[in-house]
Amino acid sequence: QVQLVESGGGLVQAGGSLRLSCAASGRFFTVNTMGWYRQARGEQRELVTTITRGGNTVYADSVKGRFTISRDNVKNTVYLQMNSLVPEDTAVYYCNADISPMLGQRRDYWGQGTQVTVSS
Repeated sequence: QVQLVESGGGLVQAGGSLRLSCAASGRFFTVNTMGWYRQARGEQRELVTTITRGGNTVYADSVKGRFTISRDNVKNTVYLQMNSLVPEDTAVYYCNADISPMLGQRRDYWGQGTQVTVSS
C-alpha cells in the first residue's frame, strides 16, 4: 500500500522559516510529479508548488521568492522550505504525488496533512 508521510509543520512567528518533508513509502514503480497544497480554515484547497521528477517547478504567485520545493528521487521524498512566513500562510499543508503503482498505471495520492501556523 502506498502512503505519503508528512512531517515538519508547527508554529512559527511571522518572518520565520519552516521545512516540510513528505516521503512516499510502500510498493510502487515510480514517483512522478510531487507537490504541496494547502487549505486554510474556511477556504478551498489551493496549489502551493509542484516539482516534476526531472526537477521542473511551478509556484503559486503568493509564495514565489519565499518557498522552495525540492526532491530526492532516491528517497522518494519531497521537501518544502518556507521562508519569510506571513500569517496568511497559516493552513494545513498537504503533500500530493502522482505515483505509478505499476508500470503503465498512475494514481494520485495525498498525505495526511500537517498544520502550519504563523503568528503575527
